[in-house]
Amino acid sequence: MSRNYEEYEVQTIFDQKQHHDQLLYVGWRGNKRDFGCILHLDIKDGKIWIQHDGTEVGIANQLVEMGVPKKDIILAFHEPYIRQFTEFGT
Repeated sequence: MSRNYEEYEVQTIFDQKQHHDQLLYVGWRGNKRDFGCILHLDIKDGKIWIQHDGTEVGIANQLVEMGVPKKDIILAFHEPYIRQFTEFGT
């Protein structure tokens, strides 16, 4: 199986009006179509909502290292009830 990296890319999508940002992969790996979301962030009421995080390090950890308070980061991929048990915002 050969990989055609000319047709494989990472794309960024920024909706500045509604504050939705995504990082996607799209293309072909051999003879199979490959598409998916790596990262999806929203800004709501001044907080960063992490809708999906497919990174190895974890975007929440990187945001904290950059100085974003944990209370301003919502782990939206957890059920609302579960969020109270994380170190992050609710």
